Amino acid sequence: MAETLLSPGILTRENDTSQVTQGPIVAGAAIVGPTVKGPVNVPTLVTSYSDYLNKFGGTFVSGGTVNEYLTSISAYNYFQQGGGSLLVNRAVSGAFAPATSSIQNNILSATASLTISSASLAPFITPTGSFAINGVNIAITGSTTPANTATAIYIASGSTPSATVTAIVAAFNASSSNALYSSSLQYITASASAGSDGLFFNTKESLLNTFFDDSILNAYTYSSGSTTTLFSGANNYNSFILETLSAGAIQNSTSTTGVNGTLPSGSTDNIRFEIAGASTGSGTFSLLIRQGNDTTNSKIILEAWNNLSLDPNQSNYIEAVIGNQTIDTSAGYTNVSGDYTNKSRYVRVKQVLTSSINYFDNNGTPKTSLVGTIPNAQTGSFGGATGTNCGVYGLATSDYTSSLTLLGNKDEFKFNVITVPGQTTTTGASTITTLISLAQDRGDVIAIIDVTNKEATVTTAVANALSYDNSYAAAYYPWVQVNAPNTGKLTWVPPSTIIPSVFAYNDRVSAPWFAPAGFTRGGLSVIQAERKLSPTDRDTLYAGNVNSIATFPGQGVVAYGQKTLQRKASALDRINVRRLLIELKSYIGQVANTLVFEQNSNSTRNRFLSQVNPYLDSIQQRQGLYAFKVVMDETNNTADVIDRNQLVGQIFVQPTKTAEFIILDFNVTPTGATF
Repeated sequence: MAETLLSPGILTRENDTSQVTQGPIVAGAAIVGPTVKGPVNVPTLVTSYSDYLNKFGGTFVSGGTVNEYLTSISAYNYFQQGGGSLLVNRAVSGAFAPATSSIQNNILSATASLTISSASLAPFITPTGSFAINGVNIAITGSTTPANTATAIYIASGSTPSATVTAIVAAFNASSSNALYSSSLQYITASASAGSDGLFFNTKESLLNTFFDDSILNAYTYSSGSTTTLFSGANNYNSFILETLSAGAIQNSTSTTGVNGTLPSGSTDNIRFEIAGASTGSGTFSLLIRQGNDTTNSKIILEAWNNLSLDPNQSNYIEAVIGNQTIDTSAGYTNVSGDYTNKSRYVRVKQVLTSSINYFDNNGTPKTSLVGTIPNAQTGSFGGATGTNCGVYGLATSDYTSSLTLLGNKDEFKFNVITVPGQTTTTGASTITTLISLAQDRGDVIAIIDVTNKEATVTTAVANALSYDNSYAAAYYPWVQVNAPNTGKLTWVPPSTIIPSVFAYNDRVSAPWFAPAGFTRGGLSVIQAERKLSPTDRDTLYAGNVNSIATFPGQGVVAYGQKTLQRKASALDRINVRRLLIELKSYIGQVANTLVFEQNSNSTRNRFLSQVNPYLDSIQQRQGLYAFKVVMDETNNTADVIDRNQLVGQIFVQPTKTAEFIILDFNVTPTGATF
């Protein structure tokens, strides 16, 4: 049908203005606290409780019993009540480091040992002596040198220790069976005394660094008259080093392999690796990341990375496929090092030690010199991690400072509710103050705080809450008892552990501008509240801006209040209004962000109005606003405003109020009255 009328008639058209641009994708809540494992002070988004367990773990052993952190309990309840995503920032006490593992290749596979003793030091002080490497006797002789054999190399001594070492290196180069050792011999003179002169395997800067453990390479010097074993073990180069993304001693799976390939130190919270499918013909191999407590006959493969290469010129180069980045947040901001984004959930490639650059020659044949760089078929564990987990109810106040500082970056980290379960105004007052300041400075998040320890009175809760005056924070009382999801234990937890789940349910069935309270949206999935509040208790708490967790027979435990900690009576002393404003600022701020550096013209202003007005209209239709008005025109964008490179918009809103005090008048009338 024609879209215009050329002759008399009626044209009916449809203009669909109901579509609303979706708001920004945000993490509904953020939790800061200790976890069993995971990256330290690296805010990490999880999208389900199983995802949380995979990244941060569930239980740990403390005092001989199995426990779990409040962080875990809070995450579980949050997702159970419909939370879509959660930002978790692991806080720790003390220094935490990840575990590493070195993967060996085929350059050398024999077993060797070198022992330096007063006798073997003799060649460097006197003309003669002998020692053994890799089962081959190295003999320093006088002027007459016997013929070399498969098991012995005879070397004419030099006039000085340094000349003798030069002769040894030359002999090694001439011996086909030991040529690979040629660069491993070096002469040093220690500053202490001539008695410290000696023969040793080369320093960390050399190629040999790639297959000796650091602990072995530390034995660089030795004294005449003593015996020091400088190297003993599998004489292999390492192809590359893996490092766990998770930190803490729990990541150490290194232990003597038992029956069926078990690792006594292996657990569900750490990992091991396996190299499979290594092919020198194609120069590729597979890396399997396995669960630390699996067995040879029952492997639990967490990740499989196939067709990997050590050639940085190939698309399947191991660092490019798995990732090699580290994240440092110690300075209060995110500093990323490394060229390749981490794609593995468990490890990164810390270093490639023997890369096979241009593995094939012009005929497509593997180069002989690079064939040995391909890893052996092997399994291995991880070790060297440091850091021990803390007790159940959290950390010291100072341990939260850097984590909260980092979350102050509102451009990088998105969330609208934040808690630090385990910190209260009694035991962690400075943490609570920092948390509230964080929420207010960001302006897009509400903090749920705990104003008492367990067994505190109503009076104490109110007194502690009066220390704060802020619409970006809310407090609840009393503590509640829950079934810990991983241990099954009945556990008492502070309100901040469970309240985010109430917010999640509220947002799932209604919207952020509805009150997360009452029987419809405020139910708590708990066993019981620590104290059954009387109406008088609830009155006292509400007057002191503390929200009650009330128990009603037959109806359960309910969040029965929705006040913020703002003392002044205004619309913002209610949680639903504060969360409405957070929602509006988040969305409208994103719209405005697209206008930065655009022309300050009617066209730009209309772009803004065309997105914001329908959005506010949809909130009004969904009972979030009584009325609204958006002004962005010549009245507030005058010539002088434009000359200052400013674009000004004014948004007027009338938030919907909740019915918290319902008054019902029952009027008794005399007989015969007409209704």
